[in-house]
Parts: sequence; C-alpha cells; structure tokens
Amino acid sequence: MSQKFENQPAGYVPDKVWHPNHKYGGQFGGINRPVSGSRFEQELPVGKHPLQLYSQGTPNGQKVTILLEELLAAGHSGAEYDAWLIDIFKGDQFGSGFVEINPNSKIPALVDQSTAPATRVFESGSILVYLAERFGAFLPTEPRARTETFNWLMWQMGSAPFVGGGLGHFYAYAPFRIEYAIDRYAMETKRQLHVLDTHLASHEFLAGDEYTIADIAVWPWYPGSLYGVYAAHEFLAVEEYTHLLRWYNAIAARPAVARGRIVNRTSGEPGSFLRERHDASDLDGVLR
Repeated sequence: MSQKFENQPAGYVPDKVWHPNHKYGGQFGGINRPVSGSRFEQELPVGKHPLQLYSQGTPNGQKVTILLEELLAAGHSGAEYDAWLIDIFKGDQFGSGFVEINPNSKIPALVDQSTAPATRVFESGSILVYLAERFGAFLPTEPRARTETFNWLMWQMGSAPFVGGGLGHFYAYAPFRIEYAIDRYAMETKRQLHVLDTHLASHEFLAGDEYTIADIAVWPWYPGSLYGVYAAHEFLAVEEYTHLLRWYNAIAARPAVARGRIVNRTSGEPGSFLRERHDASDLDGVLR
C-alpha cells in the first residue's frame, strides 16, 4: 500500500518540551488549540421541542439524527426535536453556550428540556444510550443481546478516531501528505473494515438479528465516511468488503436513515442536506 507523496517533510526532531506551532496549515489549522473552554460569549437558541440538538451532519452528528428519526418512525412522538447547526469549521463549538453543554467542545450535544432541571448529554455514544433507554427502543433488554450491542457501540467509539482523526486528517485535511502517517492509518482502517466484514458474514446486524444503536453508531463511519467525508473509498478498496456493503446498503435503504443522515449538513447535491431541522415537514421539503 506504500505510496510516495510530494512535499514529504525532512527529518523532524521533537522539541524537549512541546509548544504549539502558530503557522499550522490545513482546514482546521486556525481552530485547534491546546486548551479547553469557551472563546466567546454566545447563547444557544432553544426551540419548541423537549429535545434540543446542537450538532453538525458529520458522521458523529448523523448517529443522533438517524436515531431520532428512527424513534419517530417507530411511533415515539416524544422524540420530536430541534436540530440547531453548530458549524465546527467556523468555531461555533467554542461559544459559551455550547461549552456549557459540552466542556469538550465537540458535536453533537443534546439538552433534554423535559426534565427539571434540564439534562445535558454529550458524546455521541452517550446520547444514543440516553435516547434508547428513554424511549425503550433500539437497545435490547435480553442481557446477551444488550451486551453485544454495547460491545459494538464501544468498539465504534474507540475505533473511529483512527479513521477520522487519523486517516481522515492526514488523507483529506492536512496541509501536506505524509506517507508514513497515511500508510499507518490506512492499514488500521482496513483492519477495522475487515473486522466488520468478517463479523457481518454471519450476522444480519452487528448485535445479531436485531437492528440496534450499535448499527446506527457504526453506519455513518464504516464505510460511510470513506465514501462521503474523506473520499478515500477507492484508495482503501472498500468494494472488496462485500458483507459490510450488504449491511451498509440495507441500512441506507431505511427511510428514517435517509432522513436523519441529511440533518445539519451544510452542502451537497440537492436533497442531500438540511442545515437545521425544527419540524418533520422541514425534511419533507428536501426529500422527494
């Protein structure tokens, strides 16, 4: 898989004590800092529904909107929600209102206004579990199936940073391409794809015969992000993972997934994005 890239940096020797480089390039070079906390005052808007989501339609953001749309499709009217755009490319995640909900300044973040006081939920996996338990759906109650669901949910939470922060960054966002970094993360990403493909050769869904929050968590990332966000599907020969693609296409055909995957996205082909969602009819006006 080794590949030569132009602008390969010459011998870098780390300083004895790290300090930030103020001349970072790349798409996120001017946003990242080594400290946490808010950078400006900005209150968050609040809509009419009990569930207030603050997010962007990245793979992590899609997990939550897909689950919310699945809950609504299953008849859980209490899952109606407002989805407000947090534009991470503009640094909205560092506003004081968002940081109050998620001190880690990462999307998505959820506020449940139906409790007193309101409940904040951050980290996409935590939000999936919270909603599944709140509505009693997409999380099995039988102990073995429940444990298997959590196995794959936690697998995704621990594995996706290698795809997004690793391969995605160095392949798609870094100011120049580094052969070692891309080769390192491509190898790990293909290993993860093989883990899924091997498992799905003998299972309809990740936890067995039942569609769960584990599938909802994994689906936007594998191989979804490789097709859409990072455009690395050809580089990684995704088409060779036939069992994974069978599972991926079956989930993509679900109407609720088609709805949830476009919420809080900001660009794309007509019908593939909806910046904010405050009523079910907002999606009807986009999807045909």
